[in-house]
Amino acid sequence: MVDGTPPRGVGPTGPPQADWLGRLWLSSLVLVMLLSSGLLSSSAEAAERARPRRIGALTDSWGATPHVAGLRDGLLALGYREREDFVLGVRFTQGNHTLLPAAAHDLVHYGVDLLFVTSAQPAQAAQRATTQIPIVFAWVEDPVGLGLVQSFAQPGGNITGVTTLTLELGPKRLELFRELVPSLKRVLYPYDATHAPSVALAQVYRDAARHLGIELVEQPVRTEKEVQVMLAQVRENKVDGIVQPSSVSLNIPGFIMEATAERGMPTMFEDAFFVERGGLASYGPDDYAAGWQAARLVDKIFKGTPPAEIPVEVHAKLELVINLKVAKTLGLTIAPEMMYRADRLIR
Repeated sequence: MVDGTPPRGVGPTGPPQADWLGRLWLSSLVLVMLLSSGLLSSSAEAAERARPRRIGALTDSWGATPHVAGLRDGLLALGYREREDFVLGVRFTQGNHTLLPAAAHDLVHYGVDLLFVTSAQPAQAAQRATTQIPIVFAWVEDPVGLGLVQSFAQPGGNITGVTTLTLELGPKRLELFRELVPSLKRVLYPYDATHAPSVALAQVYRDAARHLGIELVEQPVRTEKEVQVMLAQVRENKVDGIVQPSSVSLNIPGFIMEATAERGMPTMFEDAFFVERGGLASYGPDDYAAGWQAARLVDKIFKGTPPAEIPVEVHAKLELVINLKVAKTLGLTIAPEMMYRADRLIR
């Protein structure tokens, strides 16, 4: 799917004030977008003058993400000037995790001053690529369990960041899904069998479904073809809804979006990005706010504090978002109390 158009449900996004993301949109498989020609300048003149700090963002998504937008805007709010104090480049792999190690090594080779990563597997790739360059993450479910840091209080290496409560929120997400769709009996959970956080989330959903009296239909997959075939048969399998895994690998969220639009299937996501583009609902951390929060950690590093001494922070800003247009298309009537509880309604 390398034709310059992102698959349904993926691609660069951000709030209205983040129009800069248009400059970060890339159409080829793995490229770096430089917001300043000084990022790779090798001239003696450029070396002599004070240069902006170079931030290399690594993501497995389809372009600049809300986390990157939040980081950039957070740095601006702290008084940093874009292109004068910092420049930001983005490297992405379109859901292909096998390309992350090479992408991370390329950013290290280009001489970035800091690596900013958006989720678990980009963080692991960055950590393997360098033990010297500071790394800051904005969306990692279990940084201790994944071996990224020794502890929240004392990370102990060259990496720190903002962790999310994705796993802990699984039961509540499933409960809200049932409240939105009272007829929910069988829920499909497709996930990348090689992605550790998504595998861990399967156990969380399994326990929550048992408690709620819902049948969880688990479907581990390893290729995009498997995802497409499985979702094409979703009606035949008498599934009443689909929940998103904790990863964009194999473009699973994008294919879930298609199931909503083409097969009239209710869908529940972790973040509002997908709801804004056709999903039914989401419950989870605010991606943009997580990036903004991470900017404070980047600021500390720029001012001389080693990542090993910067505690990992928990991002606790959550939002429930419901797409009322999609609900109407699906023939669902959203209860008034659910509309009242929602942080945002898309009409």
